[in-house]
Amino acid sequence: MITMRRQLLGLGFVAASSLFALHAAQAMSGPTAITIDGGPLGSLALSGGVDGYGYYLGETNNNGNMPGTNKDIGANVANGLVQLQKTSGVLQFTVEVGSNGGAVTLGTAPTQTSISNFSTGPLYAGYVTVAPTGSPFTVSVGQMASLEGYESAIDWNNANQFTTGIFYVENAQDRGVQLNYSQGPVSASVQLGDGYDTGVFNFLQALASYSFNSNNMLSVYYAGNLGRTGLNAHTYAGTGNYNTTSVGAYGSEFDNSQMVGAYYSYTIGNLNVVPEVQYQIAKADAQLGQNKATSNFGAAVFGDYSFANTPYSLGGWVEYFTSHTSSLDNSNWFIAPDAEAVGFSASPTWQYKDLFARADVGYLYLLNRTEPNGTKTGFGSNANSRGIFQSTLEAGLLF
Repeated sequence: MITMRRQLLGLGFVAASSLFALHAAQAMSGPTAITIDGGPLGSLALSGGVDGYGYYLGETNNNGNMPGTNKDIGANVANGLVQLQKTSGVLQFTVEVGSNGGAVTLGTAPTQTSISNFSTGPLYAGYVTVAPTGSPFTVSVGQMASLEGYESAIDWNNANQFTTGIFYVENAQDRGVQLNYSQGPVSASVQLGDGYDTGVFNFLQALASYSFNSNNMLSVYYAGNLGRTGLNAHTYAGTGNYNTTSVGAYGSEFDNSQMVGAYYSYTIGNLNVVPEVQYQIAKADAQLGQNKATSNFGAAVFGDYSFANTPYSLGGWVEYFTSHTSSLDNSNWFIAPDAEAVGFSASPTWQYKDLFARADVGYLYLLNRTEPNGTKTGFGSNANSRGIFQSTLEAGLLF
């Protein structure tokens, strides 16, 4: 299962409030938009990037809980994205096309980037925004980023290429209508759309943020299904083709759930620290094969430090997650039913203007690997290892 979410290329008005709440990690500077003359459209902003990486897994995993590869060494293209935005005037827009797949959740096998994971194909984002002059409100319609969580699906917006289990369970890009508000220290967004890109428009998201000052900001988010999304609806393509992946195969508990979470950004000098907590629950639903309620909890602390007057920085995080299900169904939030784990990631980074290179090392350790039916889960070719070591070496060009 691959979760691809939130885009932060540029600073379009569509989610002015949510982008305000989401500080791109200090350890990486994202693309700097090129201003171009759009003629009758006015000033336009062009931005994008391309990157790739080599990876190492601690051991081969063809029969373990990291499906999709039996190679412990390989190389992948991460992203190739181009975005065009109009960010002024009453009528604004964002169009972003290309391939996305560089954010690798620690504990999963790296995969090649793809343009077939979403229902919109190579259109990663595309929306129109109405921004009335002098009003704190804007309205956006189209394919947009979700409002959930701190981490980005585009790896160069994160201090680390590896992402946490919190990121893994979240909704990604979806189609819908979003109302934004930004006034003084308060920003908020509410979105109604087809959560998890299912084509079923019954998913509500909300994000509210308060900036105490330039160094302290609190963000609280919610996401939940207002009804039921059936097992035959399509969703993100872990197999590389949206049309072959159903909600039933992906995991009905994801879209048919309620999520709450919060993160707090604190900056002192060149150091940024962001703790985050998240809880998600799916109620029992016999029609979906969910015989009992199932839940997932995650907590993480992110940190990044930029070394003054140098092109170097260091990003890192630590995480804990646990899930609870029953032996009557096979609800699998991350890794395996009832999985409980701790992990860490560290990423030294070099960036000179629009060029960057970084290494990332991470280790995930299962505190509990016994599923409700008594089966032992784990990593490795025989699924008998509690821990997995992973590393990547990434390079890219931004513009």
